[in-house]
Amino acid sequence: MAYNLEEQETIDKFKTWWDEYGNTVLGALILFFAGVAGIQGWRWYQNSQAEQAAQLYAEVEKALTARDVQKAKAAATQVMEKFSGTAYAPRAALAVARTDYEAGDMAGAKAQLRWTIDNTKEDELRDVARLRLAGVFLDEKNYEEAIKTLEGAHTAYYAALFSDLKGDVLVGQGKTAEAKGAYQAALEKMDPGSPYRGFIELKLESLGG
Repeated sequence: MAYNLEEQETIDKFKTWWDEYGNTVLGALILFFAGVAGIQGWRWYQNSQAEQAAQLYAEVEKALTARDVQKAKAAATQVMEKFSGTAYAPRAALAVARTDYEAGDMAGAKAQLRWTIDNTKEDELRDVARLRLAGVFLDEKNYEEAIKTLEGAHTAYYAALFSDLKGDVLVGQGKTAEAKGAYQAALEKMDPGSPYRGFIELKLESLGG
């Protein structure tokens, strides 16, 4: 009987506690499970988006291989508009930018490269787009925009190429001494075993460096 009284007392205490805190506990549990469901739903959504973007990007590559530029651009546009947050969108933009450049469509190439710079979440991919955009400006002899594009922070991996291209722009501007400095900086930043070092050394020699 003593046990039953003790048990009843425990139950009564629990009921009192539940009356006071039950709603809070239930609310917390609901929020927790809703959060878990939300995370799982978001992951499913992201995976679904990535799969669809991957399929479209495969169409871009297939069309480019077949030299069907219009089909490639159409697929790339879909990736960029519908799945801009995926890793495939900036890659599709880069692929179309190269096609535009080879076709002499500088305006189109620049638009695709700017889109990549503004939308990619990958620093190294952004660097690639900036290097290519600066190269387009160099071809157009728009040296100021080329230098502006090369300025600012960039990853160490591409530091040598940024300095090298800056040297090319400075040569175009007739700034020989500054160009030498840029080429020398490129050599200092470049892997000693890189075969590209020879090209930079030739540029320096041609300037009397």
